Formats: sequence, C-alpha cells, structure tokens
Amino acid sequence: MVFEPVIGLEVHAQLKTKTKIFCGCSTEFGKSPNANTCPVCTGMPGVLPVLNRTAVTFAIRAALATDCTIARESRFDRKNYFYPDLPKGYQISQYAAPIAEQGHLDIETEQRGPKTIGITRIHMEEDAGKLIHDSTLGKSKVDLNRTGVPLIEIVSEPDIRTAQEAGAYLRKLHAILKYIDVCDGNMEEGSFRCDANISLRPVGQEQFGTRAELKNLNSFKNVERAILYEIERQTYVLEEGKKVIQETRLWDPDKNKTTSMRGKEEAHDYRYFPDPDLVPLIVDDEWIQSVRQEMPELPDQKRARFMEEFQLSAYDAEVLTANIDLANYFEETISNLSDIKQAANWTMTTLLCMLNAKGLDISQSPISALSFSSLLQLLEKGTVNANTAKTIFEEMIASGKDPATIVREKGLEQVSDLSELEKMVDAVISENPKETAAYREGKTKLFSFFMGQLMKKTQGKADPKIVTPLLLSKL
Repeated sequence: MVFEPVIGLEVHAQLKTKTKIFCGCSTEFGKSPNANTCPVCTGMPGVLPVLNRTAVTFAIRAALATDCTIARESRFDRKNYFYPDLPKGYQISQYAAPIAEQGHLDIETEQRGPKTIGITRIHMEEDAGKLIHDSTLGKSKVDLNRTGVPLIEIVSEPDIRTAQEAGAYLRKLHAILKYIDVCDGNMEEGSFRCDANISLRPVGQEQFGTRAELKNLNSFKNVERAILYEIERQTYVLEEGKKVIQETRLWDPDKNKTTSMRGKEEAHDYRYFPDPDLVPLIVDDEWIQSVRQEMPELPDQKRARFMEEFQLSAYDAEVLTANIDLANYFEETISNLSDIKQAANWTMTTLLCMLNAKGLDISQSPISALSFSSLLQLLEKGTVNANTAKTIFEEMIASGKDPATIVREKGLEQVSDLSELEKMVDAVISENPKETAAYREGKTKLFSFFMGQLMKKTQGKADPKIVTPLLLSKL
C-alpha cells in the first residue's frame, strides 16, 4: 500500500517587544536566571495582567503579511497544565476566539513547483519558562526570564505533503516575520520554533490518519530530517499491520531519530476557559489601517522589484531577497554601482561563500556593504582585475582595511598602459619560441599558456580587456 503524508506545522514566534505581554519586565535575552521577573509573570497571588499594545500591533502586522482575516473582537483564555516552568499553573493564550484566521502562504519547491499553504489561525499567548538540566547534580533548575514573553502561534492547514514543502513554508514564514520586524527569528535562542504534526493515509483516502506531534524543532534542517524520519517510522508501523499511536515525540539530531515523550493531550485536557482578568481585545478598522500603512516591503514584493528595477534573473532575485539583512546589504552595495549583475554575482558567490565557510550570517559580515561597494567600484573602473579583486577581498577580511588602502600599499593597481603591456607581450613571445611556433601552426589552445605567462610577468595586474586582443594580434 502506498501512503501519503499529511503535515501541519505550528510555529511559535517571539515578538520583538521590549517588555513582556502582560507586565513591564524586560524581554532581553541572556540575562542572569530569573532577573527579568516580577510578581505578575511569576504568578503571585492578587496580581493582574495588563495587555501590551505593541504586541497586539505586531500580531496584526503578522496577520496582514500572511493575508489573514483579523478578528474585530478576540479573547484570552487560560490553558491549564502543570509543569515546573509554568509558575501560574496555566498559560494565558487564545483558544476559542483568536486574533486572526484563514490566511495563506505561497511557496515553491523544486520537486512540486508553486503551492499555496493555508494558515488556520494566528493567536497570541505568553511563553513559558525554561528548565536547565544539570546532569552532574541530577537536578533541573527553573529560569523564568522567558515566562510572559509575547508569542504568536501560527498554525498551518494540513496542506503540506513533503519535508521539502515544510522547509519551504518555514523559510518563507521566517523571512516574512523578519521583513516586517516583529520577530528576530533566532532559532538557537528559541525566538522561532516549530512543532510538526505528521500522519499517513493511503493514497486516495480523504480521512486523516493518526498523527504524531514533533516538539520544539529549532532549525530548518532538523524539521526536514525529523519529518523524513517520522514518515519512514509510521510507514514501517502501518506496513507491519500495527496502529500509529497519537503521541508527542522528540527529535534527537545526534541519533537522527524521534523518541516518544508523552501521550498527546487533546484540547479538553487543558481545561480551557476565558481568562477572568482580561477583557475582550477590540481591534477596530482605524488600528488595522494604521498598521497596514506602516507595513514594509514583503519578500515577494522585493523580489519582483529586484527583477524589474535591477534586471536580475528570478533565481538571483530569490537568493538576494531570501533574507532581509542580505537584501538591505545588497541594496546598499549597489547604490553607487552601474554593473548590478556583477555585484549580484560577487555577493552570491564570493561574499556568501566566505560567510558560509566562517559560519556567519550577513549581519556578522567582516566586510561592510560600503567597503564591499568600494571594492566593486575599483573593479568597474578597471583599477584592478577580477583576480586581483579577490586578493584584495581576502586582505580586507584579514586586515579590516579598505580596498583603496590595500591597492596603494601593495601596489596592486592594474597595468593598463598600452606601450608597457606591448613590451611585456613581446617579451613573453620571444621567451617562448617553441610554444609560439606551435601556436602559429594551429595549436591555439596554447593561448592560455601565453596569458598565464603574461599574468605571471605582470604579477596578475595586466588588464585582460587590453592584453587579450594585443596578445592575439602579436601571435
């Protein structure tokens, strides 16, 4: 029997507010344990929550960016469960009446092309704390700094069918949230994390199979690897004639497998009920319109503009706009350049390859956009050739100096004087009589040998645009 995977994703994104969702405590990451706490977020008796307006504005922004319908009235509920990192014994969330519903994202994969993934809902809630497990003491410690940090949970429709589609959806959603500046997207710090629900059904069957939930996947690759494993595991279970158990599972990236964590709770297990301390959240048209007017350019809009304004290919525009920091870096780089295609090539190859090799993202680049632009200006003007420019690029990384200084100190300016180059060409030909005779007898592949000798003689500083026709004519 052939089975079809059915996948739905639940993304938790921390909002970039300065204070928590229901109190004035800082949301700054990395503070000493329990430093960012107060009686409200630690659940002391008699305290009352007060909703953070900026958090609501950010949620509206996310809803507009994903084409959701925004509820004019939504409500907060108490989601009751007991865990050491949940000091109140419940989490304030939205259940019956979320702030936004019925949106979508458009994705594209190499295997299946374009596809629309529905978004069931976006709701607001507070984050829980964090347990720090100390294996040497055999104890766990509780850090409540994260408790009360505002979250939006974005729940997809079960429209995803492959691990690749799941990865494409998450990357697109991650990019959008960073573009609209509501989430920093730091997956290692837990600012953007994902739960995946996976089930299998026979191809052609409408009814869903029993699902397993994979918790707190913190990288795109781990999401894809975990889903692939879970599809394989459930396929094996079904082919053995057994039943898949509804449960929550954890992904172990070291062992490349999922392991059972607990039986999956249903909504009624949480005993949801309206939070009596919070009034309904009313979002009027004026509020929505003000947020809409301040919306920045989204990834799809920026990609289309790059193609139209800069005459870039669809592939180049896709790469350069996949990340808002990279898109901004590129636009700053080309502000004083005329050869946009050359700048795009250098950005996507030389620059990104260097960053990948060092494990850095574009925001951590050791070369600023201004310095990178200065290097490409030298290349455009013919001051240096491409090979020399790469040497300068490496020196910029090592020393932090600007390209003009490096050219001046190391004497790297390109040789463009025709009379000087002509003397060097004559010298190369006279020094290699056998190769010259062979070339003139028809072995034209030797031209690369002569170019190599010429570049060696000029220390790589000859201008190829001048020397190539000159060498051809002399030969």
